[in-house]
Amino acid sequence: MDRTTDAEATGITVRRALELPGLSSGLPEVLAGADRLGRPVRWVHAGEVPNIASLLKGGELLLTTGYGLGTRPADQRAFVRTLAERGIAALVVELGPRFARLPAALVETARGAGLPLVQLHREVPFVTVTEEIHTEIVNGHYALLQRAEEVHRRCTEALLGGGGVPQVLGILADFAANPVFLETADARLLYAAGAGPEGTGALQVWEGLRGQHRDAPPPAGSVLVDVPGGGQGSGAVRARLVLLPVRGPLAPVHRMAAERAAGILAVVLMQARQEEELAARGRGDFLTDLAEGRIAAEDAPAQARVLGFKPGSGPLLPLVMRLGEALAPGGGWAVLARAVAEELSAVGVPALLGVRPVEGRVLLLAGLRSEAERSAVADRVAAALRAGVERAGMRRPGGPPPVVVVGPAGGWAAASAGLRHAAETATAAQGLPEQAWYDARRLDIDLLLWRLRDHPDLAAFVDRAIGPVLDHDRRSKPPLLPTLQTYLAHAGRKAETARELHLNRQTLYNRLARIGELLGTDLDDPHTVLALSLALRARRHVS
Repeated sequence: MDRTTDAEATGITVRRALELPGLSSGLPEVLAGADRLGRPVRWVHAGEVPNIASLLKGGELLLTTGYGLGTRPADQRAFVRTLAERGIAALVVELGPRFARLPAALVETARGAGLPLVQLHREVPFVTVTEEIHTEIVNGHYALLQRAEEVHRRCTEALLGGGGVPQVLGILADFAANPVFLETADARLLYAAGAGPEGTGALQVWEGLRGQHRDAPPPAGSVLVDVPGGGQGSGAVRARLVLLPVRGPLAPVHRMAAERAAGILAVVLMQARQEEELAARGRGDFLTDLAEGRIAAEDAPAQARVLGFKPGSGPLLPLVMRLGEALAPGGGWAVLARAVAEELSAVGVPALLGVRPVEGRVLLLAGLRSEAERSAVADRVAAALRAGVERAGMRRPGGPPPVVVVGPAGGWAAASAGLRHAAETATAAQGLPEQAWYDARRLDIDLLLWRLRDHPDLAAFVDRAIGPVLDHDRRSKPPLLPTLQTYLAHAGRKAETARELHLNRQTLYNRLARIGELLGTDLDDPHTVLALSLALRARRHVS
């Protein structure tokens, strides 16, 4: 984290200049502006002409023997006022033939204008002072370059290591100790990184300072850096980096680092649909933070509006899709997000969709008019998600279908818990018989068993309950496990079991008898049926 002030970042302040051998040998005495000695010194200038202010740009430390100050108090006041208006860092006057002591009019005006005024009691060679201060300035700028280049190196390494734009923005936000935003040329938010003051999220900062005031200039001290576009003509802007000074001031080094990061982002964003994928990942981060409790339910609606989600006053329906082993290499997240958004918009379902590529997961909140719509909207959203996967070419050939889990409908607090529950359940549901979507509330047993997957007692339970049947199937045919699974799935109804397995009843009875013999138990006993059902469910997680 870096909260260097502007003055410190340049490597030289008025205070530091007075401490260097050249000026300190002149026995400097500060007569005005003692509280402003932290001002940065951009350059040093020496001169003796009355209109010297017109030659300055601001930020200079002006050295003079006083011949250009004039003899009348009015001229001296005007001289100081014009220097203060020009924004010089400080006025240093060497006492000698012109002045034995500085005039009161000069000192009073400097104090009123807040201009640091220093008198030197001994003669000093101005050329030595100039060389010393300029050396400090050059060294300071070199240090800035080194620190900015370090950020550039870290960003490059992150990309080469498989990271993307979020990692680059995260590095920049850490370095600036302030939130960083990537927005489109028309000020729409693409991605936010970092945090605001007192634990507030970056989206809250955006909503307060940019989201509702896109046409207004950003707060003073902000850093805006254009990310150039590719193939769109000279000067085209593809996106814009925005650093807002809400946790501390931003220094020149932060602008330099942002400019170098913008060059990296320009290359990354030249790839097709990168902005769309980035926006989808930003929404995925928001939904994940909501699910994991990092965003309070009362703050969530305003942040969701920043991301374009306006569901109305009805309940929210959380859904999570997990591709898992079905995910084909190459991405396609932007195509998926666009396809689902278009499909749901066409049927009037407001939705906020976010992606988490590393986890192979899609999170979604849909707006309902009433809870009675839950099943119908779940059908539409699940169909849109699966169609989006196919359209984006994201399913691995021959791989398992994606799993869609739907949580209970409710308000924002329920949506937070529902997303978290659905995300875990989507992982636990891998390997279940294919369905259009699963109700998270009906898979709590599977979720509990999945959470116990690494516990040795669970594997021991599976081995005790169905181990003999598994051993039989490894050595003999026909296998008996499918018969047991179908029998339990039909709650012990033999006619339906035989029909599904295409067996005559006597063959089924023989197989069930053999299973009972292997397990040493009665398949009609309710406790046995419960234990075997749990063991079959648990087997997916411990095998």
